[in-house]
Amino acid sequence: MIDYRIKPKANYSEKIGELVCMLEHSRDVTLSEISNFKKSDLDYLPNDSSNSIGSLLSHIASIEFVHQVVSFEKRGLTNDEYLKWGAALELGDKAREVIRNHSIDYYLAELSQVREKTLTYLKSKEDSWLFEENKWGNGVSYNNHYLWFHVMEDEINHRGQIRAIKRLLN
Repeated sequence: MIDYRIKPKANYSEKIGELVCMLEHSRDVTLSEISNFKKSDLDYLPNDSSNSIGSLLSHIASIEFVHQVVSFEKRGLTNDEYLKWGAALELGDKAREVIRNHSIDYYLAELSQVREKTLTYLKSKEDSWLFEENKWGNGVSYNNHYLWFHVMEDEINHRGQIRAIKRLLN
């Protein structure tokens, strides 16, 4: 059952616990949307330029992975990491070609594995970490709080796309 209250999660500092609560709520809602999908549902393309539900789920996992690397490890993706996640990150033609023929269990495992790593990392951080500032290569400042807000924002956005595709399936 989904809890509709934002409150700090146990074993985290206060603000990080609130962030974890929001990340988990967003994920619970996403999972409730996709739980009964078949491979054909996950691979369905409404048109030639659409992304499949499976690709969107892999994209959600890939965005979270990239934000782990950037915020926790303070680096960019390695070549091997890009080979693994690149199609999911970029979506489009490459994703339509390579992200297919997976069961719902595949995507659930991918989402879960990435999330477990996020939760482990977040347990080691204090609230002040959220406000640590860095700069992108173009000189634009960001903080860790924004990065993790973006992970949640991106999932919610793509869940909307999943819901739209789901309506077309029905």
